[in-house]
Amino acid sequence: MKKTVLVGATPNQSRYAYLAATMLAEYNFEAVLLGIHKGEINGNTILDIRQKPVIDDVDTITLYIGPRRQPEWYDYLLDLRPKRIIFNPGTENDEFEELARQRGIETLEACTLVMLRSRQY
Repeated sequence: MKKTVLVGATPNQSRYAYLAATMLAEYNFEAVLLGIHKGEINGNTILDIRQKPVIDDVDTITLYIGPRRQPEWYDYLLDLRPKRIIFNPGTENDEFEELARQRGIETLEACTLVMLRSRQY
């Protein structure tokens, strides 16, 4: 199964990132959760992005952090060599999208939740 890295994971159940992590599991996608808030979602531990954990075989990165917080993670996320990056509503970032495209990474301005529900993920 394709591995997804969810950036901006939080144990706060009212956040879309939490819902996305839950739905990825529901649809049987392997998810690695990265965030700055400790916790877990459905038994899946949120890894501290500040530690820049090594993650192999990344298919998709789905972003749940805004464009102002993204620049410090550009190099780390691009070095994970994903096949695509999903910029969820509110995370759109022309600069980051261009950097990704220069490395041959597909970029999508889309909603992970809608993509999962409509079987387009």
